[in-house]
Amino acid sequence: AEALRRGMDLAEIYELTRIDPWFLHNIRQIVELEDKIGRFAAAGGLPALPAELLRQAKAYGLADRRIGNLLGCTEDAVRRRRRELGILPVYKMVDTCAAEFKAYTPYFYSTYEKAYHGGPGGETAAGQAPLGKGKKIVILGSGPNRIGQGIEFDYCCVHAVLACRELGYEAIMVNCNPETVSTDYDTADRLYFEPLTTEDVLNIIEVEKPEGVILQFGGQTPLKLAVPLWQGGVKILGTPPDAVDRAEDRKRFREMLHKLDLKQSQSATAMSVEEALAAVQDIGYPIIVRPSYVLGGRAMEIVYSDQSLRDYMQRALAVSMEHPVLIEKYLEDAVEVDVDAVSDGTDMVIAGIMEHIEAAGIHSGDSACSLPPYSLSRETVAEISAQTKALARELGVCGLMNVQYAVKNGDIYILEVNPRASRTVPFVSKATGIPFAKLATRVICGYSLAAEHLATGAAAMPYVAIKEAVFPFNKFPGVDVILGPEMKSTGEVMGIDEDFGLAFAKAQAASNNRIPTAGRIFISVKDRDKSPDLAAMAARLQAMGMGIVATRGTARYLEGQGIMVEVINKVGEGRPHVVDMIKNREVAFIINTVAGAQAQQDSLVIRRSALQYRVPYTTTFAGAQAAVTAMERLREKEIQLKPIQEYHAALKR
Repeated sequence: AEALRRGMDLAEIYELTRIDPWFLHNIRQIVELEDKIGRFAAAGGLPALPAELLRQAKAYGLADRRIGNLLGCTEDAVRRRRRELGILPVYKMVDTCAAEFKAYTPYFYSTYEKAYHGGPGGETAAGQAPLGKGKKIVILGSGPNRIGQGIEFDYCCVHAVLACRELGYEAIMVNCNPETVSTDYDTADRLYFEPLTTEDVLNIIEVEKPEGVILQFGGQTPLKLAVPLWQGGVKILGTPPDAVDRAEDRKRFREMLHKLDLKQSQSATAMSVEEALAAVQDIGYPIIVRPSYVLGGRAMEIVYSDQSLRDYMQRALAVSMEHPVLIEKYLEDAVEVDVDAVSDGTDMVIAGIMEHIEAAGIHSGDSACSLPPYSLSRETVAEISAQTKALARELGVCGLMNVQYAVKNGDIYILEVNPRASRTVPFVSKATGIPFAKLATRVICGYSLAAEHLATGAAAMPYVAIKEAVFPFNKFPGVDVILGPEMKSTGEVMGIDEDFGLAFAKAQAASNNRIPTAGRIFISVKDRDKSPDLAAMAARLQAMGMGIVATRGTARYLEGQGIMVEVINKVGEGRPHVVDMIKNREVAFIINTVAGAQAQQDSLVIRRSALQYRVPYTTTFAGAQAAVTAMERLREKEIQLKPIQEYHAALKR
């Protein structure tokens, strides 16, 4: 469409894109219609736009927001005008039986035509609620799957649907991803295949007239709709929209933490390059920068210099000028902690406190984590629990809440508060045997936690559950496997056992990164990791009879600490080098941490070779320490397998 706006002809676009000309002609018709609408911006604006042209725009798929942009007015103004003119969507059933026989699946999609199907095979007048007169609840899904958002929210939505139906409500699901369980024909009472936008959700609510909308189970996508839906007169069930805004708006969030006397790393917001450079004068490098209201750490970076900050701000502002860029002090080597909780506005249950194995700076979705925490003191865990309860009370959370903390030198910093389901809810639920998404739905619908008689969350777990991320790197040749603040994982696995080492080993095996118990370990680490902790880890490896191979810088440090090391060339230093060893299957495990863009580029071939030849690896020091612990436990004890229900039974005792 942009190419057409800039004057390129269809033949040239076809040659460049190989998109079928039939589609290109359709896109050109939409662009021509946009031009026609745009002419009214200077000729009377929205009131002067003919009703038939507005109807045609909607039939062509133009959103109210886009029409408003073309005419220089707001989305709300276009919506009001449409309603005045009676230009409303109608809903048609997806014929899952291809007209062979009458379809009974409750799948609906919107279109701007004359009538819609209100029941299996039947039609009703526009505006009449398709479902019966019973109490209805609309649940918003997570939209199309993408990196940073996936099946964990589908899990929560399905449990919400089941809980609503058990409580006697008709459950209406709104989602636009056919590859989910929440969009299966037998999950909800009615399903709308619609985009998760203010316009489309308001249209459905006008037709269905539900008791209210639940939007805390679909992740960040529906959460962004909380305030606009509320302003549109929709009843939001659960946590109030203002609480969502207090958690998302950095200024209001900072004020809340100050009121509660809770710590936060220094932060600021910026809408321009100049504002960002001024803010960093107070904060100091390194910093983490990211747009607000984003998903999966998208476009998040760790920045170490003014030039890098200028480059980042120019890229971020080119994408969106609506929301400010968040600038926070990066807490190097801090331990990150995830907490999931359920609150009814009065009482709260901590579902789980999870300690990340990778240090802060690695996206929480990419970090392995341990439930319960494996290295935090009892006092720290108790303080984290108390702070979570204080935050839930202050925000008036009703339903699920996730809080991310960073612990450094005994101090607890709050990174962010999400008054919604998080990606760890299914993990915590499976680890404990308690369906927290279902429990949260009951609370949202008016039940108290006291009435649920829930004795405990994960606090009394006599075993350890490890969540590990699964990555798609083998599907993308050339992609670096190094982890950072932007999420890269596409799945998760769980390892569960009586102790941390064995649980971690099981999780690694499940993610195709099997922990070895013999062989040579290759170590190449950044300068900051050349510490007494590295020497202690190498000594543990040596005590197990494992050989250590290292590049010159790492080898020099280890030898200075009395560790026997075999020196190997980097790729640029001549053969034989480390990649030769990987190809020859002479390395059992790779520990490779890097700092800086140049070092990352220089060692890329090592990580790519590890992936290609299926040699297990880690790119974080914390991950390496956990792997060595797993090696020790695997040499002491054989892995035992038993059903998860046996672990749950131990929890109930």
